[in-house]
Amino acid sequence: MKDSDGPAHDEAHRAVLSEHRLVNGGGADNLRWLWVLAVAIAGLFSALWLITAATPRFEPDDRTLMRGDAARGRLVFAAAGCGSCHARPGQSDPLNLGGGLALASPFGTFRVPNISPDPIDGIGSWMAADLANALISGVSPAGEHYYPALPYPNYTGMRIEDVRDLYAYLQTLPAISGRPPPHDLPLLFRIRRLLGLWKLLFFDAGGSEARLNGDPVHDRGAYLVEVLGHCDDCHSTRNSLGAIKPSTRFAGGPDPEGTGFVPNITPSRIGQWSETEIAEILMSGRTPEHRRVGSSMVDVVSNITQLPQSDRLAIARYIKSLPARPTPHP
Repeated sequence: MKDSDGPAHDEAHRAVLSEHRLVNGGGADNLRWLWVLAVAIAGLFSALWLITAATPRFEPDDRTLMRGDAARGRLVFAAAGCGSCHARPGQSDPLNLGGGLALASPFGTFRVPNISPDPIDGIGSWMAADLANALISGVSPAGEHYYPALPYPNYTGMRIEDVRDLYAYLQTLPAISGRPPPHDLPLLFRIRRLLGLWKLLFFDAGGSEARLNGDPVHDRGAYLVEVLGHCDDCHSTRNSLGAIKPSTRFAGGPDPEGTGFVPNITPSRIGQWSETEIAEILMSGRTPEHRRVGSSMVDVVSNITQLPQSDRLAIARYIKSLPARPTPHP
């Protein structure tokens, strides 16, 4: 019996050993794949953490930002419309920069900060490099991303001399105490690190949409419209992530605060207006059809009246040169 059962028994034993090796070997392979997957996920998150970091461009001792001219800074302040957002609501002084204006958006309500020279509640403790990093890099002195409710996607194209002049002018204004309430945003949108992803998609640091052609008047208008004035911020339609749709730039769109429709200012809508007529709108607020501008454009006109006539004509020339685009449907 032993001799006759030997081969069959050996064969069965070998089959069991083979199955055991297969099971154990498959388990080891699975474990190795799990480790590879875990390392890959960790690497991905590490890479995302690195590339979404807030990166300031300017060091505190940057000499290019020293010795600004406050008189020129006053014109930069007007052209950039700083007081329109940062002036404290409920009072008439545009240089009371205590902030507090509520900006409604699909992502929640943003509260405009105090940018007066108050050292506690405003930006009185800031250096010129802090202002430059806020405007050009969209980064706070604490090293966090700013929300693009601050139009740094436009301001990033500012000339360094304009930043240092603006800083010098802000230092001459009255210090206003009081800090506005925090932003009222859903929990997800409070994670500022996620803005690093938004910047990767939609922010061109140091860039500008300005189209230059070598004509000094036109090119000055390009800078005023595309950078300081950030006109496309209102006169365009935005996508679901809050970025401007390129095909609608200056063609109008829903008011970002949900209170109406901002008009098309490309030649499709105002092509019959002359440069002189556009400049007159920017001075008086009266259109060629004998109407008056309304909503936030009233503040824009108030700001631009402080600029020289040459700047208003430059803005008009650039607007006349914009590509014609159809008005998007509300």
